[in-house]
Amino acid sequence: MSLLVSSHGRTPARPSSAHTAFLAVGLLLMAGLVAPQASPAQPASPPAVDALLRSDSSAMIPVVERFAEDRAALRRRYDAAGPERWARMRTFYTRWRDELDAVRFDRLGVEGRIDHVLLQNEIQGALHRLDRTERRHAEMERYLPFASTITALYYRWRADPALDPRAAADTLAALRDTIEHVRERLSEQSIDAESERVVAYRAANAVKDLRGNLREWYEFYDGYHPKFTWWAETPYEAVQDDLETYAQFLRREIVGVEEGAADPLIGDPIGAEALRTDLRHAMIPYSPKELIALAEQELEWGRRQMRAAAQEMGHGDDWRAALKAVKTRHVEPGQQPTLARDLAEEAVSFLRERDLVTIPPMAEEVWRMQMLSPEMQRIAPYFLGGEVVRVAFPAQKMSHENKLMSIRGNNRHFSRAVVHHELIPGHHLQGFMTDRYNAHRDLFSTPFWGEGWALYWEMQLWDLDFPQSPEDRIGMLFWRNHRAARIIFSLRFHLGTMSGQEAVDFLVREVGHERANAEAEVRRSIIGTYPPLYQAAYMLGGLQFRALHEELVENGDLSNREFHDRILRGGRMPVELVRARLQQRRLPNDYAPQWRFAGAPQTE
Repeated sequence: MSLLVSSHGRTPARPSSAHTAFLAVGLLLMAGLVAPQASPAQPASPPAVDALLRSDSSAMIPVVERFAEDRAALRRRYDAAGPERWARMRTFYTRWRDELDAVRFDRLGVEGRIDHVLLQNEIQGALHRLDRTERRHAEMERYLPFASTITALYYRWRADPALDPRAAADTLAALRDTIEHVRERLSEQSIDAESERVVAYRAANAVKDLRGNLREWYEFYDGYHPKFTWWAETPYEAVQDDLETYAQFLRREIVGVEEGAADPLIGDPIGAEALRTDLRHAMIPYSPKELIALAEQELEWGRRQMRAAAQEMGHGDDWRAALKAVKTRHVEPGQQPTLARDLAEEAVSFLRERDLVTIPPMAEEVWRMQMLSPEMQRIAPYFLGGEVVRVAFPAQKMSHENKLMSIRGNNRHFSRAVVHHELIPGHHLQGFMTDRYNAHRDLFSTPFWGEGWALYWEMQLWDLDFPQSPEDRIGMLFWRNHRAARIIFSLRFHLGTMSGQEAVDFLVREVGHERANAEAEVRRSIIGTYPPLYQAAYMLGGLQFRALHEELVENGDLSNREFHDRILRGGRMPVELVRARLQQRRLPNDYAPQWRFAGAPQTE
């Protein structure tokens, strides 16, 4: 027994780091070396427990939670891309689909029916995504003929750790031969098609995962199985070097990326049919063509409002000149966090004064800030949000040109339109509430709900005269036009009618982006970091919530506060099902999306 254990069987308590820090600061205060700080806000009280008790919760909650936990466990077990993973996940989804069909749907209440429809939709969407993933990996086969060998090693180890060390070394040696052979074959071919560059770029990125799988397999045995290390160390290290060199070869010779240069704006379009499939899964009963027409109408509205604000600023109809002037109105280096805090408090006061939504005191208390790194600003040049708001502003080590573009792009008026989107009533309030109400529905998270809610509030605050000046209106309109433009360029990109570089030019020309910021926006939209519909979901989800507000609040059925609170407490889901839930509709088992929330957009 350790001598540190007390007579009560517990380790004696040591002073906590907070206690030590408190004593240290106290000594410094007495010495006059540290100025006392203002007292923090009154800590939030616990909620009234009675208010948390529910009798109308969904009977499907245990089912949804079991599905989510089982899927997460399988994804951890089958974490390497390959036939083993896809076959296991396909079996999982089809068996769950069959089990759902056996549920006595007629016995479910409103909430249970919504969860049943949501889970059916999630399973069907997952099967479609699985089909797409397998097709895309099949396209890479000509560049990665050795991938199946690596994943077979990986899954054989996962199933049975026993192995023949010499046979493992032979496999590694054969891998080297395969890599060399495919490189020679590709060197002799002329590959000019853009579609081949896209697949080769995807394959070069996949090599990183393959190297990681191989490393995990090797490190399991290395040093623990002496014969394994004796046989496998040299060929393993050689294969890892070969894989890295091969990925560089693909990027340089096939994709056309110069050594040391930034990745090109090469994305991975999914095509018209896959777009339609994803729209069905998101419960958006519109075609891509209709959505582009809708976005063009919204962008034209924004241009008219921009011209009106420009006239008030003395720039006539030249909205670009007005936008340029607004971009010069920024705080000095070091002051952006203070501005962010002030803007957050301003938005909360505005909401409270108008009784628009419940804001739990703890939600106000717990949010905090971090600065966005220069590396992150390459793909996310503006504020990011949630419980931790990430503040965008130039960093000391950025180039002079990038500093100027970042400081212009994160000016006072743009930031005023962003902070409430990221914090309250936007993403932080969303996350705070969905962690506490119907959290099982996080499984059904969709950007049409997540980003759509935050964008909807930009529309609401505009209508409620939140902008105090034409400069404020320019700041809000910049983002609104940007979201309309996102629909246009992201859908056109995936339809194959707009390239990444054309999308950058479009954002600079039609929205007024700084070029570096436009490149960052397009890069994160097309390289696969986000789902294909993510960028379109901001404004489309916002328009859905606005249409729902017109149906239920403007006709007097609900107050603003009731409407917004019920949405947040209902959990994440496609907005069409938010509508069904607020209307207390008992959905049929075969429910299909049908809500044309924006009418019929005029298409050519």
